[in-house]
Amino acid sequence: MLRLLAMLVLFGAFAAGAEAQEPQRSECLAIANGPPRATPVSLRRVAAKADEVAITYAGHSTYYIDTPGGIRIATDYSGVYQTGRLPDVVTMNRAHSTHYTLFPDPRIPHVLHGWGENGQAAHYAMRIGDVYIRNVTTDIRRYWGEDPGGEMIKDGNSIFIFEVAGLCIGHLGHLHVKLDDSQFAAIGRLDIVMVPIDGTYTMSLDGISEITKRLRAAVVLPMHRFATPLDEFMQLIGRQFEIDRRGGERTLRISRDTLPATPTVIILDGV
Repeated sequence: MLRLLAMLVLFGAFAAGAEAQEPQRSECLAIANGPPRATPVSLRRVAAKADEVAITYAGHSTYYIDTPGGIRIATDYSGVYQTGRLPDVVTMNRAHSTHYTLFPDPRIPHVLHGWGENGQAAHYAMRIGDVYIRNVTTDIRRYWGEDPGGEMIKDGNSIFIFEVAGLCIGHLGHLHVKLDDSQFAAIGRLDIVMVPIDGTYTMSLDGISEITKRLRAAVVLPMHRFATPLDEFMQLIGRQFEIDRRGGERTLRISRDTLPATPTVIILDGV
């Protein structure tokens, strides 16, 4: 009996250790790939109020995401577009120098390059505070000083996904190519998506509008706009999207419970 008890204790410790070492699980992928569920709309409103996430437009393709747990993230960070305190996490893409810096402030704890080294794709699946961060890579065109007539850079751009407070937030980066089914599957469900709408340097408006429609996030935050007429983008993504212009307001405060019922393009001040 003593031997059997010792074996059971040893097995329990091994199982607990194996469970502790399991990789982080994406809730956005789990929900997107799970079986369809019928949930009455009224049940969503009586749930406990979720913590809010603050999303601030700083400029170009840089949004700051402030989580309920105090983690601050800056997207496509070059160091030029700054607001408030120094971020804890910065994500970057290699398109050109307005989307990355090789010399970020050394006080930034987490610097995530959207490109890999030595021919390997960047891969992130990590928890920092109350946010889980992962990425899906895409190819990009070559730019100035890199033989523009050559092949595309494989996996040179990352779509970063931030999972926090029950929200799935995606940033498409400097997207140059249409996404295939495997990439849409790897992205999973997005509640909020940041979309480049310049129509030239990244993708055509036709191309980016098709991606936006397929992702069908509750909130679309345009970026990388330049002089793109917003009306043209809105016409292309269709009538199923509402538009909400926030003149004089650069910060969106939002929670799972306050997502709009109809997919909405929110234009923050400065976009």
